[in-house]
Amino acid sequence: MATNIGMMDGAYFVGRSEILAWINSTLHLSLSKVEEACSGAVHCQLMDAAHPGMVPMHKVNFDAKSEYEMIQNYKVLQDVFNKLKITKHIEVNKLIKGRPLDNLEFMQWMKRYCDSVNAGLVHSYNPLERREASKGGKEATKKGAQSQASSKGAAAAPKAQSSHNARRNDANAVNSANQSGKSSRPSSSGGPAVPAYDEQITELKLSVDSLEKERDFYFAKLRDIEILCQSPEIENLAVVGAIKKILYATDDDASVVAEAQAMVSQNTKEIDLLSPIPEVSEERTSLENPKRKSIVNIDFDAAGISTLSPRQRISDAADVHGSGSPLMTY
Repeated sequence: MATNIGMMDGAYFVGRSEILAWINSTLHLSLSKVEEACSGAVHCQLMDAAHPGMVPMHKVNFDAKSEYEMIQNYKVLQDVFNKLKITKHIEVNKLIKGRPLDNLEFMQWMKRYCDSVNAGLVHSYNPLERREASKGGKEATKKGAQSQASSKGAAAAPKAQSSHNARRNDANAVNSANQSGKSSRPSSSGGPAVPAYDEQITELKLSVDSLEKERDFYFAKLRDIEILCQSPEIENLAVVGAIKKILYATDDDASVVAEAQAMVSQNTKEIDLLSPIPEVSEERTSLENPKRKSIVNIDFDAAGISTLSPRQRISDAADVHGSGSPLMTY
């Protein structure tokens, strides 16, 4: 199951219209915007559709308006995730604000997960009946039914208008046939297009193909970078963390780059503090050199004394003792 997918996965490239069509067809709702599901009730019922009976629908509130009520819905969703051992993190504080991008990304993940359960097929699931047990579920069902009825009425109106226009056109069939040959605009009934439009369509297709190739190229590059950053050898480095912060940023905000640079600079300062290498100054070296020379001279004198007679050694030792040399032991 797709419990933990990367930000570069194909699931996050599904459009809003496809997400809305999936939600409305699965739950028999009539959402017009993805952010309308920010209360968390829709997410709970989607999980109930994927795992029938797993979600306590009597705890779900479809009429949640305040942040406190929305948080209660997400608590129900989190309990379901824990039961199913799903490790997906729910960013409740962002979702309840109703921002389109945050809600779209989470709903894209929901679609990917539900599609991975039983190949996305929902057997013998009655969303209307399950929703009646929740608070505000009946009102949500009524709104969905009214919007569907209004959409059907709006679709029927153009049909009636078109039939009326067809009757009027039957009376002027000869004139319309003569004028259609003189018209320079393309026919709405699928007739041949003007050569100028053909050229524009061809240019647009070529432009779209070029943009898709460029998109796939850069997407592959980003995916390679993501895989490299997940390597166990380097994933804990500060530079890799900064790259991930930029790579996974959802908002086009310049502060993300500044934060990433701050992470790298802070790590550099910590490395400098952890590895102090004291350097020996030239003055200290110059002071130590005479001491070393004096020690060498004393050793040389001691070697010369060893060649003297015992009486001469005693007399010389007495002289050294009288001089108070720090190298003399008692």
